Amino acid sequence: MNSRVLINQVCPLPIAILVLLFMVQRFGTDKVVYTFAPILCVWFLFISGIGIFNFIKHDPSVVKAVNPKYIIDYFKRNKKHAWISLGGVILTTTGSEALFADVGHFTVRSKQISMCTVIYRSIILAYTGQASYLRKHNDAALDAFYKSVPGTMYWPMFVVAILASIIASQSLISGAFSVVQQSLSLGCFPRVRVVHTSSKYEGQVYIPEINYLLMLACVFVTIGFRTTLKLSNAYGIAVVFVLTLTSAFLVLVMIMIWKTHIALIILYVVTIGLIELVYLSSVLYKFNQGGYLPVAFAFVLMLVMLIWNYAYRKKYYFELDHKISPDNVKEIMMEKNFYRLPGLAIFYSELVHGIPPIFKHYVANVLCYDFQVYRCVVRYGYTDVRNEQEPFEKLLVEQLKVFVREDYMGMTHALDRTEKVCDDGSLTNGENADNQIVKEEEITNRDIEVLDEAWKCGVAHFVGENEIVARKGSSICKRVIIDYAYNFLKRNLRQSNRVFDIPQERMLKVGMTYELK
Repeated sequence: MNSRVLINQVCPLPIAILVLLFMVQRFGTDKVVYTFAPILCVWFLFISGIGIFNFIKHDPSVVKAVNPKYIIDYFKRNKKHAWISLGGVILTTTGSEALFADVGHFTVRSKQISMCTVIYRSIILAYTGQASYLRKHNDAALDAFYKSVPGTMYWPMFVVAILASIIASQSLISGAFSVVQQSLSLGCFPRVRVVHTSSKYEGQVYIPEINYLLMLACVFVTIGFRTTLKLSNAYGIAVVFVLTLTSAFLVLVMIMIWKTHIALIILYVVTIGLIELVYLSSVLYKFNQGGYLPVAFAFVLMLVMLIWNYAYRKKYYFELDHKISPDNVKEIMMEKNFYRLPGLAIFYSELVHGIPPIFKHYVANVLCYDFQVYRCVVRYGYTDVRNEQEPFEKLLVEQLKVFVREDYMGMTHALDRTEKVCDDGSLTNGENADNQIVKEEEITNRDIEVLDEAWKCGVAHFVGENEIVARKGSSICKRVIIDYAYNFLKRNLRQSNRVFDIPQERMLKVGMTYELK
Protein backbone atom coordinates (compact mmCIF):
# COMPACT_ATOMS: atom_id res chain seq x y z
CA MET A 1 0.00 0.00 0.00
CA ASN A 2 2.81 2.40 0.86
CA SER A 3 4.64 1.62 -2.37
CA ARG A 4 1.47 2.30 -4.35
CA VAL A 5 1.08 5.71 -2.70
CA LEU A 6 4.72 6.48 -3.47
CA ILE A 7 4.19 5.64 -7.13
CA ASN A 8 1.17 7.92 -7.33
CA GLN A 9 3.20 10.75 -5.82
CA VAL A 10 6.15 10.29 -8.16
CA CYS A 11 4.06 9.82 -11.33
CA PRO A 12 3.44 13.55 -12.08
CA LEU A 13 7.20 14.28 -12.24
CA PRO A 14 8.04 12.01 -15.21
CA ILE A 15 4.88 13.18 -16.99
CA ALA A 16 5.97 16.81 -16.59
CA ILE A 17 9.45 15.93 -17.86
CA LEU A 18 7.98 14.11 -20.88
CA VAL A 19 5.72 17.03 -21.80
CA LEU A 20 8.63 19.48 -21.52
CA LEU A 21 10.86 17.24 -23.63
CA PHE A 22 8.35 17.02 -26.48
CA MET A 23 7.59 20.72 -26.34
CA VAL A 24 11.21 21.68 -27.05
CA GLN A 25 11.38 19.49 -30.16
CA ARG A 26 10.03 22.28 -32.36
CA PHE A 27 13.28 24.22 -31.86
CA GLY A 28 15.14 21.62 -33.92
CA THR A 29 17.48 18.73 -33.25
CA ASP A 30 20.67 20.77 -33.56
CA LYS A 31 19.59 23.38 -30.98
CA VAL A 32 18.37 20.71 -28.56
CA VAL A 33 21.59 18.71 -28.95
CA TYR A 34 23.83 21.74 -28.48
CA THR A 35 21.96 22.49 -25.26
CA PHE A 36 22.28 18.93 -23.95
CA ALA A 37 25.82 18.11 -25.18
CA PRO A 38 27.65 19.45 -22.08
CA ILE A 39 25.40 17.33 -19.84
CA LEU A 40 26.28 14.19 -21.80
CA CYS A 41 29.98 14.98 -21.51
CA VAL A 42 29.60 15.27 -17.73
CA TRP A 43 27.56 12.03 -17.65
CA PHE A 44 30.22 9.97 -19.44
CA LEU A 45 32.94 11.54 -17.32
CA PHE A 46 31.05 10.61 -14.13
CA ILE A 47 30.26 6.98 -15.00
CA SER A 48 33.75 6.26 -16.29
CA GLY A 49 35.43 7.96 -13.31
CA ILE A 50 33.25 6.17 -10.76
CA GLY A 51 33.81 2.90 -12.63
CA ILE A 52 37.60 3.29 -12.38
CA PHE A 53 37.28 4.19 -8.68
CA ASN A 54 35.23 1.05 -7.88
CA PHE A 55 37.47 -1.15 -10.00
CA ILE A 56 40.60 -0.12 -8.14
CA LYS A 57 39.01 -0.02 -4.67
CA HIS A 58 37.02 -3.25 -4.58
CA ASP A 59 38.16 -6.08 -6.87
CA PRO A 60 40.34 -5.58 -9.97
CA SER A 61 40.24 -9.32 -10.62
CA VAL A 62 36.85 -8.97 -12.36
CA VAL A 63 38.76 -8.53 -15.62
CA LYS A 64 38.86 -12.33 -15.71
CA ALA A 65 35.19 -12.15 -16.74
CA VAL A 66 36.29 -11.75 -20.38
CA ASN A 67 36.99 -15.48 -20.32
CA PRO A 68 33.98 -17.19 -22.01
CA LYS A 69 34.35 -20.13 -19.63
CA TYR A 70 32.48 -18.19 -16.93
CA ILE A 71 29.35 -17.67 -19.02
CA ILE A 72 29.34 -21.42 -19.82
CA ASP A 73 29.59 -22.23 -16.13
CA TYR A 74 26.81 -19.72 -15.41
CA PHE A 75 24.42 -21.49 -17.79
CA LYS A 76 25.37 -24.88 -16.37
CA ARG A 77 24.53 -23.75 -12.84
CA ASN A 78 21.31 -21.81 -13.52
CA LYS A 79 19.97 -23.45 -16.73
CA LYS A 80 16.49 -21.96 -17.44
CA HIS A 81 16.99 -19.01 -15.08
CA ALA A 82 20.21 -18.13 -16.89
CA TRP A 83 18.31 -18.02 -20.18
CA ILE A 84 15.58 -15.82 -18.63
CA SER A 85 18.20 -13.44 -17.24
CA LEU A 86 19.37 -12.65 -20.77
CA GLY A 87 16.33 -10.40 -21.05
CA GLY A 88 17.88 -8.17 -18.39
CA VAL A 89 21.38 -8.43 -19.86
CA ILE A 90 20.15 -7.06 -23.19
CA LEU A 91 19.20 -3.82 -21.47
CA THR A 92 22.91 -3.00 -21.34
CA THR A 93 22.79 -2.46 -25.11
CA THR A 94 19.75 -0.17 -25.11
CA GLY A 95 20.39 3.05 -26.91
CA SER A 96 22.35 1.38 -29.69
CA GLU A 97 19.17 1.09 -31.76
CA ALA A 98 19.02 4.88 -31.90
CA LEU A 99 22.29 4.85 -33.85
CA PHE A 100 20.52 3.28 -36.82
CA ALA A 101 17.59 5.70 -36.80
CA ASP A 102 19.65 8.85 -36.12
CA VAL A 103 22.01 8.58 -39.09
CA GLY A 104 20.02 11.36 -40.80
CA HIS A 105 20.61 13.73 -37.89
CA PHE A 106 24.37 13.27 -37.62
CA THR A 107 27.10 12.13 -39.96
CA VAL A 108 28.24 8.52 -39.97
CA ARG A 109 31.80 9.57 -39.15
CA SER A 110 30.72 11.54 -36.07
CA LYS A 111 28.87 8.47 -34.77
CA GLN A 112 31.85 6.21 -35.33
CA ILE A 113 34.22 8.57 -33.54
CA SER A 114 31.93 9.24 -30.58
CA MET A 115 31.03 5.56 -30.16
CA CYS A 116 34.59 4.23 -30.29
CA THR A 117 36.37 6.97 -28.34
CA VAL A 118 33.86 8.00 -25.65
CA ILE A 119 30.60 6.05 -25.36
CA TYR A 120 31.80 2.45 -25.56
CA ARG A 121 34.82 3.03 -23.32
CA SER A 122 32.75 4.84 -20.68
CA ILE A 123 30.10 2.12 -20.58
CA ILE A 124 32.69 -0.66 -20.26
CA LEU A 125 34.39 1.17 -17.37
CA ALA A 126 31.04 1.77 -15.65
CA TYR A 127 29.91 -1.87 -15.83
CA THR A 128 33.35 -3.14 -14.82
CA GLY A 129 33.29 -0.88 -11.76
CA GLN A 130 29.81 -2.08 -10.78
CA ALA A 131 30.96 -5.69 -11.13
CA SER A 132 33.88 -4.98 -8.80
CA TYR A 133 31.52 -3.36 -6.29
CA LEU A 134 29.12 -6.33 -6.40
CA ARG A 135 31.97 -8.71 -5.63
CA LYS A 136 32.13 -7.13 -2.15
CA HIS A 137 28.43 -6.20 -1.79
CA ASN A 138 26.29 -9.07 -3.08
CA ASP A 139 23.14 -7.68 -1.50
CA ALA A 140 23.24 -4.52 -3.66
CA ALA A 141 22.41 -6.25 -6.95
CA LEU A 142 18.96 -4.64 -7.31
CA ASP A 143 20.37 -1.09 -7.12
CA ALA A 144 24.04 -1.46 -7.97
CA PHE A 145 24.27 1.76 -9.98
CA TYR A 146 23.41 4.24 -7.23
CA LYS A 147 24.85 2.19 -4.35
CA SER A 148 28.22 1.99 -6.06
CA VAL A 149 28.42 5.80 -6.26
CA PRO A 150 30.65 7.28 -3.49
CA GLY A 151 28.70 9.22 -0.86
CA THR A 152 29.94 12.69 -1.84
CA MET A 153 29.04 12.11 -5.50
CA TYR A 154 25.56 10.67 -4.95
CA TRP A 155 23.41 13.79 -5.45
CA PRO A 156 25.41 15.25 -8.35
CA MET A 157 25.23 11.82 -10.00
CA PHE A 158 21.49 11.60 -9.33
CA VAL A 159 20.82 14.94 -11.06
CA VAL A 160 23.07 14.17 -14.02
CA ALA A 161 21.49 10.70 -14.41
CA ILE A 162 17.99 12.19 -14.68
CA LEU A 163 19.16 14.73 -17.25
CA ALA A 164 21.01 12.04 -19.22
CA SER A 165 17.89 9.85 -19.32
CA ILE A 166 15.95 12.79 -20.75
CA ILE A 167 18.59 13.27 -23.44
CA ALA A 168 18.54 9.56 -24.28
CA SER A 169 14.83 9.89 -25.01
CA GLN A 170 15.66 12.76 -27.36
CA SER A 171 17.62 10.46 -29.68
CA LEU A 172 14.67 8.08 -30.01
CA ILE A 173 12.29 10.95 -30.77
CA SER A 174 14.64 12.23 -33.48
CA GLY A 175 14.90 8.71 -34.87
CA ALA A 176 11.11 8.45 -35.07
CA PHE A 177 11.00 11.66 -37.12
CA SER A 178 13.59 10.26 -39.54
CA VAL A 179 11.74 6.97 -40.03
CA VAL A 180 8.41 8.71 -40.65
CA GLN A 181 10.02 11.11 -43.14
CA GLN A 182 11.48 8.23 -45.15
CA SER A 183 8.17 6.36 -45.07
CA LEU A 184 6.38 9.50 -46.26
CA SER A 185 8.72 9.92 -49.23
CA LEU A 186 8.00 6.30 -50.25
CA GLY A 187 4.23 6.81 -50.08
CA CYS A 188 3.97 4.48 -47.07
CA PHE A 189 2.65 6.98 -44.53
CA PRO A 190 -0.24 9.47 -44.44
CA ARG A 191 0.55 13.10 -45.17
CA VAL A 192 2.14 14.99 -42.29
CA ARG A 193 3.96 18.29 -42.12
CA VAL A 194 7.75 17.92 -42.25
CA VAL A 195 9.73 20.88 -40.95
CA HIS A 196 13.44 20.93 -41.79
CA THR A 197 15.28 22.43 -38.85
CA SER A 198 18.79 22.48 -40.29
CA SER A 199 20.26 24.18 -43.37
CA LYS A 200 23.14 21.68 -43.50
CA TYR A 201 21.68 18.24 -42.80
CA GLU A 202 18.63 16.99 -44.66
CA GLY A 203 17.74 14.40 -42.03
CA GLN A 204 17.20 16.90 -39.20
CA VAL A 205 13.43 17.26 -39.27
CA TYR A 206 10.54 17.98 -36.95
CA ILE A 207 7.06 16.54 -37.52
CA PRO A 208 4.42 18.19 -35.30
CA GLU A 209 1.75 15.48 -35.64
CA ILE A 210 4.16 12.65 -34.78
CA ASN A 211 5.64 14.68 -31.93
CA TYR A 212 2.29 15.18 -30.18
CA LEU A 213 1.10 11.63 -30.84
CA LEU A 214 4.31 10.29 -29.28
CA MET A 215 3.88 12.62 -26.33
CA LEU A 216 0.35 11.36 -25.66
CA ALA A 217 1.45 7.75 -26.08
CA CYS A 218 4.36 8.16 -23.64
CA VAL A 219 2.16 9.90 -21.07
CA PHE A 220 -0.51 7.18 -21.26
CA VAL A 221 2.07 4.39 -21.02
CA THR A 222 3.69 6.07 -17.99
CA ILE A 223 0.33 6.38 -16.26
CA GLY A 224 -0.71 2.84 -17.20
CA PHE A 225 2.50 0.96 -16.32
CA ARG A 226 3.66 3.12 -13.38
CA THR A 227 6.64 0.84 -12.63
CA THR A 228 9.94 0.59 -14.47
CA LEU A 229 9.77 -3.22 -14.51
CA LYS A 230 7.11 -3.41 -17.21
CA LEU A 231 8.72 -0.54 -19.11
CA SER A 232 12.05 -2.36 -19.15
CA ASN A 233 10.36 -5.52 -20.46
CA ALA A 234 8.71 -3.54 -23.24
CA TYR A 235 11.94 -1.74 -24.05
CA GLY A 236 13.90 -4.99 -24.13
CA ILE A 237 11.58 -6.56 -26.71
CA ALA A 238 11.69 -3.41 -28.83
CA VAL A 239 15.49 -3.31 -28.81
CA VAL A 240 15.99 -6.99 -29.64
CA PHE A 241 13.42 -6.85 -32.43
CA VAL A 242 15.25 -3.85 -33.93
CA LEU A 243 18.60 -5.65 -33.78
CA THR A 244 17.17 -8.87 -35.21
CA LEU A 245 15.34 -7.15 -38.08
CA THR A 246 18.43 -5.08 -38.86
CA SER A 247 20.51 -8.23 -39.13
CA ALA A 248 17.89 -9.86 -41.36
CA PHE A 249 17.88 -6.88 -43.72
CA LEU A 250 21.68 -6.79 -43.63
CA VAL A 251 21.74 -10.36 -44.90
CA LEU A 252 19.55 -9.26 -47.85
CA VAL A 253 21.95 -6.40 -48.55
CA MET A 254 24.91 -8.77 -48.41
CA ILE A 255 23.23 -11.10 -50.91
CA MET A 256 21.62 -8.65 -53.34
CA ILE A 257 23.87 -5.56 -53.24
CA TRP A 258 27.29 -6.37 -51.82
CA LYS A 259 27.39 -9.82 -53.51
CA THR A 260 29.17 -11.20 -50.44
CA HIS A 261 30.59 -14.71 -50.56
CA ILE A 262 28.09 -17.28 -49.28
CA ALA A 263 30.55 -18.59 -46.67
CA LEU A 264 30.76 -15.16 -44.99
CA ILE A 265 26.97 -14.83 -45.05
CA ILE A 266 26.54 -18.22 -43.38
CA LEU A 267 29.19 -17.31 -40.80
CA TYR A 268 27.35 -14.06 -40.00
CA VAL A 269 24.00 -15.80 -39.63
CA VAL A 270 25.40 -18.59 -37.43
CA THR A 271 27.22 -16.20 -35.09
CA ILE A 272 25.48 -12.82 -34.85
CA GLY A 273 22.07 -14.02 -36.02
CA LEU A 274 21.99 -17.00 -33.67
CA ILE A 275 22.98 -14.88 -30.65
CA GLU A 276 20.26 -12.33 -31.39
CA LEU A 277 17.64 -15.07 -31.75
CA VAL A 278 18.62 -16.44 -28.32
CA TYR A 279 18.17 -12.98 -26.79
CA LEU A 280 14.86 -12.56 -28.64
CA SER A 281 13.52 -15.81 -27.22
CA SER A 282 14.52 -14.65 -23.74
CA VAL A 283 12.74 -11.27 -23.88
CA LEU A 284 9.63 -12.89 -25.38
CA TYR A 285 9.36 -14.92 -22.18
CA LYS A 286 8.12 -11.72 -20.50
CA PHE A 287 5.70 -10.86 -23.28
CA ASN A 288 2.69 -10.70 -20.96
CA GLN A 289 4.57 -8.52 -18.43
CA GLY A 290 4.67 -5.38 -20.54
CA GLY A 291 6.45 -6.84 -23.55
CA TYR A 292 3.26 -6.79 -25.59
CA LEU A 293 3.31 -2.98 -25.83
CA PRO A 294 5.92 -2.49 -28.60
CA VAL A 295 4.52 -5.45 -30.55
CA ALA A 296 0.99 -4.03 -30.41
CA PHE A 297 2.22 -0.55 -31.32
CA ALA A 298 4.27 -1.91 -34.24
CA PHE A 299 1.28 -3.92 -35.48
CA VAL A 300 -1.00 -0.85 -35.51
CA LEU A 301 1.66 1.27 -37.22
CA MET A 302 2.34 -1.40 -39.83
CA LEU A 303 -1.40 -1.74 -40.49
CA VAL A 304 -1.72 2.02 -41.07
CA MET A 305 1.27 2.00 -43.44
CA LEU A 306 -0.01 -1.01 -45.39
CA ILE A 307 -3.49 0.50 -45.83
CA TRP A 308 -2.16 3.87 -46.90
CA ASN A 309 0.44 2.48 -49.31
CA TYR A 310 -2.06 0.07 -50.89
CA ALA A 311 -4.66 2.77 -51.60
CA TYR A 312 -1.99 5.33 -52.51
CA ARG A 313 -0.52 3.06 -55.22
CA LYS A 314 -3.97 2.20 -56.53
CA LYS A 315 -4.85 5.89 -56.79
CA TYR A 316 -1.56 6.79 -58.48
CA TYR A 317 -1.87 4.04 -61.09
CA PHE A 318 -5.48 5.08 -61.74
CA GLU A 319 -4.33 8.62 -62.55
CA LEU A 320 -1.46 7.24 -64.61
CA ASP A 321 -3.82 5.07 -66.67
CA HIS A 322 -6.28 7.95 -67.18
CA LYS A 323 -3.79 10.77 -67.68
CA ILE A 324 -4.39 13.34 -70.41
CA SER A 325 -1.82 13.87 -73.15
CA PRO A 326 -1.31 17.24 -74.93
CA ASP A 327 -3.18 15.88 -77.95
CA ASN A 328 -6.14 14.98 -75.74
CA VAL A 329 -6.21 18.56 -74.46
CA LYS A 330 -6.70 19.84 -78.01
CA GLU A 331 -9.54 17.38 -78.54
CA ILE A 332 -11.20 18.56 -75.33
CA MET A 333 -11.04 22.14 -76.61
CA MET A 334 -13.11 21.19 -79.63
CA GLU A 335 -15.85 19.40 -77.67
CA LYS A 336 -17.35 22.43 -75.90
CA ASN A 337 -17.79 26.10 -76.69
CA PHE A 338 -18.09 28.05 -73.46
CA TYR A 339 -16.64 31.46 -72.73
CA ARG A 340 -13.29 32.04 -71.16
CA LEU A 341 -12.95 32.89 -67.46
CA PRO A 342 -10.18 35.52 -67.11
CA GLY A 343 -7.30 34.71 -64.85
CA LEU A 344 -4.72 32.04 -64.11
CA ALA A 345 -5.72 28.59 -62.84
CA ILE A 346 -3.20 26.33 -61.09
CA PHE A 347 -4.04 22.63 -60.75
CA TYR A 348 -2.16 20.61 -58.14
CA SER A 349 -1.38 16.95 -58.65
CA GLU A 350 1.18 14.36 -57.55
CA LEU A 351 1.29 12.97 -61.10
CA VAL A 352 4.71 13.74 -62.59
CA HIS A 353 4.07 12.50 -66.14
CA GLY A 354 1.01 13.72 -68.01
CA ILE A 355 -2.01 15.81 -67.01
CA PRO A 356 -4.25 14.39 -64.24
CA PRO A 357 -7.79 13.25 -65.16
CA ILE A 358 -9.33 15.83 -62.84
CA PHE A 359 -8.33 18.51 -65.36
CA LYS A 360 -10.75 17.04 -67.91
CA HIS A 361 -13.43 16.94 -65.23
CA TYR A 362 -12.97 20.69 -64.74
CA VAL A 363 -12.87 21.84 -68.39
CA ALA A 364 -15.98 19.80 -69.14
CA ASN A 365 -17.85 22.60 -67.34
CA VAL A 366 -15.62 25.68 -67.82
CA LEU A 367 -13.88 25.98 -71.18
CA CYS A 368 -12.30 28.77 -73.13
CA TYR A 369 -11.03 29.77 -76.52
CA ASP A 370 -7.35 30.67 -77.01
CA PHE A 371 -6.63 28.21 -74.26
CA GLN A 372 -3.05 27.92 -72.95
CA VAL A 373 -1.96 24.96 -70.86
CA TYR A 374 1.45 24.48 -69.25
CA ARG A 375 2.53 21.42 -67.30
CA CYS A 376 4.99 22.39 -64.58
CA VAL A 377 6.95 20.07 -62.30
CA VAL A 378 7.79 21.88 -59.05
CA ARG A 379 10.46 20.45 -56.80
CA TYR A 380 11.22 21.75 -53.33
CA GLY A 381 14.52 20.90 -51.68
CA TYR A 382 14.79 20.62 -47.91
CA THR A 383 16.54 24.01 -47.74
CA ASP A 384 13.86 25.75 -49.82
CA VAL A 385 11.71 28.00 -47.67
CA ARG A 386 8.36 29.44 -48.70
CA ASN A 387 8.84 33.20 -49.06
CA GLU A 388 5.78 35.22 -48.05
CA GLN A 389 7.15 38.27 -49.86
CA GLU A 390 7.38 36.38 -53.15
CA PRO A 391 4.20 34.33 -53.67
CA PHE A 392 4.46 31.00 -55.41
CA GLU A 393 2.20 32.04 -58.30
CA LYS A 394 4.39 35.09 -59.06
CA LEU A 395 7.49 32.90 -59.18
CA LEU A 396 5.63 30.42 -61.38
CA VAL A 397 4.60 33.10 -63.91
CA GLU A 398 8.14 34.43 -64.11
CA GLN A 399 9.50 30.96 -64.77
CA LEU A 400 6.84 30.37 -67.44
CA LYS A 401 7.97 33.54 -69.21
CA VAL A 402 11.54 32.29 -69.14
CA PHE A 403 10.37 28.96 -70.56
CA VAL A 404 8.48 30.68 -73.40
CA ARG A 405 11.49 32.85 -74.28
CA GLU A 406 13.89 29.88 -74.18
CA ASP A 407 11.53 27.94 -76.43
CA TYR A 408 11.58 30.87 -78.87
CA MET A 409 15.38 31.09 -78.74
CA GLY A 410 15.63 27.38 -79.46
CA MET A 411 13.38 27.75 -82.51
CA THR A 412 15.46 30.73 -83.76
CA HIS A 413 18.68 28.76 -83.34
CA ALA A 414 17.23 25.84 -85.33
CA LEU A 415 16.12 28.14 -88.19
CA ASP A 416 19.54 29.85 -88.28
CA ARG A 417 21.19 26.46 -88.69
CA THR A 418 18.83 25.66 -91.58
CA GLU A 419 19.84 28.89 -93.33
CA LYS A 420 23.56 28.12 -92.99
CA VAL A 421 23.20 24.59 -94.31
CA CYS A 422 21.39 25.75 -97.45
CA ASP A 423 24.28 27.92 -98.67
CA ASP A 424 23.75 27.39 -102.44
CA GLY A 425 23.56 31.05 -103.47
CA SER A 426 19.77 31.15 -103.15
CA LEU A 427 18.09 33.43 -100.56
CA THR A 428 14.77 31.59 -100.61
CA ASN A 429 15.49 29.46 -97.55
CA GLY A 430 16.96 32.43 -95.68
CA GLU A 431 13.90 34.58 -96.40
CA ASN A 432 11.57 31.80 -95.23
CA ALA A 433 13.62 31.42 -92.07
CA ASP A 434 13.47 35.15 -91.36
CA ASN A 435 9.71 35.17 -91.86
CA GLN A 436 9.35 32.17 -89.58
CA ILE A 437 11.48 33.87 -86.90
CA VAL A 438 9.31 36.98 -87.04
CA LYS A 439 6.19 34.86 -86.77
CA GLU A 440 7.57 32.91 -83.81
CA GLU A 441 8.57 36.16 -82.11
CA GLU A 442 5.03 37.48 -82.48
CA ILE A 443 3.58 34.27 -81.03
CA THR A 444 6.07 34.42 -78.14
CA ASN A 445 5.22 38.02 -77.32
CA ARG A 446 1.51 37.23 -77.49
CA ASP A 447 1.93 34.24 -75.13
CA ILE A 448 3.81 36.43 -72.66
CA GLU A 449 1.12 39.11 -72.88
CA VAL A 450 -1.57 36.48 -72.21
CA LEU A 451 0.34 35.32 -69.12
CA ASP A 452 0.64 38.89 -67.87
CA GLU A 453 -3.06 39.57 -68.40
CA ALA A 454 -4.01 36.32 -66.66
CA TRP A 455 -1.72 37.18 -63.74
CA LYS A 456 -3.32 40.64 -63.40
CA CYS A 457 -6.84 39.19 -63.43
CA GLY A 458 -6.06 36.92 -60.50
CA VAL A 459 -5.00 33.40 -59.63
CA ALA A 460 -7.20 30.49 -58.60
CA HIS A 461 -5.74 27.36 -56.98
CA PHE A 462 -7.54 24.12 -57.84
CA VAL A 463 -7.06 21.10 -55.62
CA GLY A 464 -8.58 17.75 -56.40
CA GLU A 465 -10.97 16.60 -53.69
CA ASN A 466 -10.83 13.01 -54.82
CA GLU A 467 -13.17 10.47 -53.32
CA ILE A 468 -11.59 7.04 -53.41
CA VAL A 469 -14.01 4.11 -53.55
CA ALA A 470 -13.67 0.47 -54.45
CA ARG A 471 -15.22 -0.53 -57.76
CA LYS A 472 -18.48 -2.43 -57.69
CA GLY A 473 -17.91 -6.13 -57.41
CA SER A 474 -14.70 -5.76 -55.38
CA SER A 475 -14.02 -8.12 -52.51
CA ILE A 476 -15.12 -7.30 -48.97
CA CYS A 477 -11.50 -6.94 -47.85
CA LYS A 478 -10.75 -4.39 -50.57
CA ARG A 479 -13.90 -2.41 -49.81
CA VAL A 480 -13.02 -2.28 -46.11
CA ILE A 481 -9.46 -1.10 -46.85
CA ILE A 482 -10.38 1.56 -49.43
CA ASP A 483 -13.89 2.70 -48.50
CA TYR A 484 -13.42 2.81 -44.74
CA ALA A 485 -9.83 2.52 -43.49
CA TYR A 486 -8.07 4.68 -46.11
CA ASN A 487 -10.80 7.32 -46.23
CA PHE A 488 -10.80 7.50 -42.43
CA LEU A 489 -7.06 8.24 -42.44
CA LYS A 490 -7.45 10.72 -45.30
CA ARG A 491 -10.22 12.69 -43.57
CA ASN A 492 -8.48 12.88 -40.21
CA LEU A 493 -4.96 13.77 -41.29
CA ARG A 494 -3.35 16.73 -43.05
CA GLN A 495 -4.93 17.66 -46.39
CA SER A 496 -3.12 18.59 -49.61
CA ASN A 497 -3.86 22.31 -49.34
CA ARG A 498 -2.12 22.45 -45.94
CA VAL A 499 0.88 20.51 -47.20
CA PHE A 500 1.33 22.90 -50.15
CA ASP A 501 0.47 26.05 -48.12
CA ILE A 502 -2.20 27.07 -50.63
CA PRO A 503 -3.93 30.41 -49.90
CA GLN A 504 -7.35 29.54 -48.49
CA GLU A 505 -9.12 32.60 -49.90
CA ARG A 506 -8.17 31.66 -53.50
CA MET A 507 -8.50 27.89 -53.31
CA LEU A 508 -11.18 25.88 -55.09
CA LYS A 509 -11.70 22.14 -54.64
CA VAL A 510 -12.79 20.07 -57.62
CA GLY A 511 -14.57 16.87 -56.67
CA MET A 512 -14.08 13.62 -58.53
CA THR A 513 -14.64 9.98 -57.67
CA TYR A 514 -11.96 7.38 -58.38
CA GLU A 515 -13.30 3.83 -58.64
CA LEU A 516 -10.32 1.61 -57.94
CA LYS A 517 -10.31 -1.95 -59.08
